[in-house]
Amino acid sequence: MGSRSGKVYSMKFDGLIQARLVRRYKRFLADVEMPGGEVITVHCPNTGAMTGCAEPGSPVWLSTSTVKTRKYAHTLELVETANGMACVHSAMANRVVRDAIAAGVVPGFNGYPDISAEVKYGQGSRADLLLSGPAGRVFVEIKSVTLCRNGGVGAFPDAVSERARKHLHELQSVLAPDTRALLFFCVFHAGITSVSAAGDIDPAYRDALAKALDAGVEVQSWGADISHLGISLARPLPFFLDPP
Repeated sequence: MGSRSGKVYSMKFDGLIQARLVRRYKRFLADVEMPGGEVITVHCPNTGAMTGCAEPGSPVWLSTSTVKTRKYAHTLELVETANGMACVHSAMANRVVRDAIAAGVVPGFNGYPDISAEVKYGQGSRADLLLSGPAGRVFVEIKSVTLCRNGGVGAFPDAVSERARKHLHELQSVLAPDTRALLFFCVFHAGITSVSAAGDIDPAYRDALAKALDAGVEVQSWGADISHLGISLARPLPFFLDPP
């Protein structure tokens, strides 16, 4: 799927509308000023703090739903931050990572041709992806990273997250000779050039991640190309347990 610029995106947007952010509130809502000056409320699909990605006055891009029963017709997809474009629609990370693994963009998974999503595992959890094949299985948890700090360090999580800590324990629980566990940081911010745990925000998460790494849980972090035309996973980024 190409564009007039020649860039090919694995996930293509269809006619996003540019607007301006007024405020983000109640976690899942935002007010935006449309091109004609009207202020409307839109869905904001992000459970995090969105630090640096919710500054009033920022240019934003919205998708439009054709489902007439939806309370809010528009969804906040992209924000132009001080350090570049960011995708704040967290669930998009699952689709982008799945597409990249299926296309062979992410190396190391040729032995797992079958990909399933939202697979039950552990204690009432669902793995974002389960890769399976002759080589065995790989349980994958995907985390969207948009918190950009000094030096281009991407930090996760951007708020205390008991759920994210639980996922680390679940990944550890499935480790076996034929079963791998992968934590995949999908960087959805153009200004981020490396990833680390945000130990100052959630020290319990940082410690849980350290234990998971010691147990054999794998970590990959990848940056994405992001524009109002689409998103593609593009390049591996360095990961550090603690900021360098």
